[in-house]
Amino acid sequence: MKWYVTLGIAIAAEIFGSSMLKFSDGFTYILPSIGFVIGFGISFYALSVTLKSIPLSMAYAIWSGAGTALTALIGVLIWGEAFNLSSLLGIVLIIGGVVLLNLSESQGKAREDKEVATSSSG
Repeated sequence: MKWYVTLGIAIAAEIFGSSMLKFSDGFTYILPSIGFVIGFGISFYALSVTLKSIPLSMAYAIWSGAGTALTALIGVLIWGEAFNLSSLLGIVLIIGGVVLLNLSESQGKAREDKEVATSSSG
């Protein structure tokens, strides 16, 4: 499986688990409580599989950033939570941070590849 598929599963399961946590009403309802445990169990397993392919910093940034942004959106759409300019700015900053981490990771990898190619040809 490609890393982005397992990371997508991790993100979706984390969002499901977070939603079930809200539905559980402080773990007073059993089915949503079980859903929370299953959701986070799947999420952490899929994240661990993802870590076989990409660095922890990048995987965790994407997982937590996307999870936070999408969970905030679910809070607005399902739970009627407030959404304002500050919320939007926070989500934009999270996404921007993930993009910057990905760019720095890919630039570092390109430099490493170039160094390996230079040292093996000499």
